[in-house]
Amino acid sequence: QVQLVESGGGLVQAGGSLRLSCTASGGNFTTYVMAWFLQAPGKEREFVATISRSGISTAYADAVKGRFTISRDDAKNTVYLQMNSLRPQDSDVYYCAATKSWSNSWVGTAIADYRYWGLGTQVTVSS
Repeated sequence: QVQLVESGGGLVQAGGSLRLSCTASGGNFTTYVMAWFLQAPGKEREFVATISRSGISTAYADAVKGRFTISRDDAKNTVYLQMNSLRPQDSDVYYCAATKSWSNSWVGTAIADYRYWGLGTQVTVSS
């Protein structure tokens, strides 16, 4: 069983930056595809970014391309989401997700692609 713990959320002014972290335990981190999703109150969870188990493939939602960067540090069992040029509409709860993959390049962008989820971290961007 894999446990995921997010951190790094908080309050930031528009135009500022935050770095979210997600640390995994209970599994072999190098075999997992990792991703970030967000969810606004009353809405469905939405894809933000994903990174393959090897790190050679990434994908981003159109709304965050050029502003957010996903990366992973396998030595620390941690995936990061660097968020720059933040906008008030980026305010949401951000969730880390993981799923095992046998492919070094596969990434998933759907909620159903992921088996394990963290509890989320709140990001609030003030105008």
